[in-house]
Amino acid sequence: MAITGIHSLVYGVGDIDISARFFEDFGLRPAAGGDHHRRFTLPEGSQVVIRHRDDPLLPASSLEGDGVREVVWGVDGPAALEALVADLSRDRVVTQGTDGVFRFVTDFGLAMGLTLFNKVPVTCAPDPLNAPGHVRRLNQHRKWRLRACPKGIAHVVFAIPDYEAGYVFMRDRLGFRLSDNQRGFGMYLRADGTNNHHSLLLLNASAPFPGMDGKHRFHHANFAVEDIDEIMVGANHMQRQGWEASHLGLGRHRIDSALFYYIPCPAGGEAEYGADGDYVDDGWVPREWTAPLFAFSHFVHNLPPFLMNPPAWDFHYITGIEPKEGHH
Repeated sequence: MAITGIHSLVYGVGDIDISARFFEDFGLRPAAGGDHHRRFTLPEGSQVVIRHRDDPLLPASSLEGDGVREVVWGVDGPAALEALVADLSRDRVVTQGTDGVFRFVTDFGLAMGLTLFNKVPVTCAPDPLNAPGHVRRLNQHRKWRLRACPKGIAHVVFAIPDYEAGYVFMRDRLGFRLSDNQRGFGMYLRADGTNNHHSLLLLNASAPFPGMDGKHRFHHANFAVEDIDEIMVGANHMQRQGWEASHLGLGRHRIDSALFYYIPCPAGGEAEYGADGDYVDDGWVPREWTAPLFAFSHFVHNLPPFLMNPPAWDFHYITGIEPKEGHH
């Protein structure tokens, strides 16, 4: 059985129109919505749904503030979906909506859903890179974009009070794999049917890090683009449209190698353009990072105080982790 990644993110927001304008400027494609919600689709078939924070169709949640109120995970086949639903139903209420989504609440208070999801294959063709003495692009200029077009939803991030227990739930009940652990800071979890380094990051809500206040909050969602050019085209367009610029600017994460650009989002938290992250499978050996803040980033354009010291490289491999029997 396999969860192939994020099928949909459902936001609860204060202003539907402003939030919808943000995501349209960000590069998501508007789809059929309704009087009380907006919907956007991505080329892989995933979607973003925006509802008002007081919409009765939003699930109850322990989350504070606006942001993603429900994560619906895509499953690769009927047998896998049936098995996951049967296991979850042993000790919690699981309801099936008219949209076919099976909904439940995790042990750590987050509303989630499961549904069949046949991802649409996405084709990317990053430009070859030239370097001194290494010619990969001769008599050929790069392609030039006018707008960013995110291809899929790579991961979603929440701060929760007991993030380690959250990891255990996702591992034992939904088959997620641990990719990396930033000691005392957060755990990076990969859905078993995807190669993204992580599909879900559970942050320690009490970590000594800006914005952590001990409460259960949505943090950000990552939208995958092709390369650094698409990140910066998107970033520049967002500023031209009047949206707040990233506080960190362009950077690269140390822990999963990915380029990033975070933009404050009126729907809650931040929206992240991401590219060139590590792709992993069950042969990946998880690591524990002992200097967690420096696992966050190798470089950023606007260096914040918490990264003022040079990056630390200390980590050790975590061995002996086995997925729950029955998950493959």
